[in-house]
Amino acid sequence: MRKIDLQTWPRREHYEFFNTFNHPHFNLCANVDLTRFYPFVKQHGFSITTATIYVISRAANQIPEFRQRLREGEVIEHEVVSPSVTILVANDLFGFCSIDYCPDFHEFANRAARQIAATKADPTLKDPPGRDDLLFMTAIPWVAFTSFTHPMRLHPADSIPRFAWGKIFTAGEQVLMPLSAQGHHALMDGIHIGKFFALVQQYLDQPDEVIGG
Repeated sequence: MRKIDLQTWPRREHYEFFNTFNHPHFNLCANVDLTRFYPFVKQHGFSITTATIYVISRAANQIPEFRQRLREGEVIEHEVVSPSVTILVANDLFGFCSIDYCPDFHEFANRAARQIAATKADPTLKDPPGRDDLLFMTAIPWVAFTSFTHPMRLHPADSIPRFAWGKIFTAGEQVLMPLSAQGHHALMDGIHIGKFFALVQQYLDQPDEVIGG
């Protein structure tokens, strides 16, 4: 983790401007193409949920703005950020499940399996205390949505990015899935979320190189 020098930070003016907003987050939603990714994941017996979490986490970790956080009047940048995901449990409820990110998909999948099982056995709505090196994620697999809004505290608004993905569907010969990405405007702009979507699509188009067999 490193602390950003606000005096020399090129983004200082944008940070100061958007940090005064009551609702400084913005959200973009678009369909991503799973035409190559989805059958590859299924053929190799992987969990599509785990693979999706991994791809989002891998892309977010490649972009510094997704690793930056506001903390007590300062801006810090983590070396690595990890997903905290909602997991469906009994009685149509959910629990929070944090999974430490690692770049190797197979190790990540093993960690995810253990943590998801633990969450289902003992659900909680608490994230690990004192951590802001997280990426909040949720799946809405029942709806191919076209927009998404996350509940969040606003005073002050936290700076953890949020992601949601929806129902996988077909359009002609394509397999598509809606994906939303949300960030704090004091730390990032549309260009950064654009880079995120480009990386996600790159990974989805190369499943053999990204998650392997």
